[in-house]
Amino acid sequence: MTRSLLFTIISGLSLSFYSCKKYVEKQAQKEAVSIMTDGYWYVSGYNQNDSDITAAFSGYLFKFDANNTVTGTKGSVSTSGQWSDNIVARTITASFPGAVAPLVYLNETWTIKDSYTDSVSAKCTDTVNHTTNILQLKKQ
Repeated sequence: MTRSLLFTIISGLSLSFYSCKKYVEKQAQKEAVSIMTDGYWYVSGYNQNDSDITAAFSGYLFKFDANNTVTGTKGSVSTSGQWSDNIVARTITASFPGAVAPLVYLNETWTIKDSYTDSVSAKCTDTVNHTTNILQLKKQ
């Protein structure tokens, strides 16, 4: 086998592997978005360092939409924000511009530690307050 033929075969295999990997990532992305956008979510746990502040989120429901908007609703008051995910890095980022407590506590890039179709556990280090935060979301 000539050197150029071997290079062509290896290049083709590498391209095929890269294409398969991208396809798998896109399918995982579609599945994650489908799970997130199907139904409403609530905060079932929020720890800021060693303080449990879950009660601050009592009554809030969150609706994630495929266009990367998220709405937090408590009673008749709704607050809109943005969300995005990164399947490869296993992160989700939330931003509620101009929000006050408790929604402002969600404005982070969260690393997914555990996830199921009806629950997510994530962790972040707040760069402003220098706290370690643990967030648990549950599907209603």
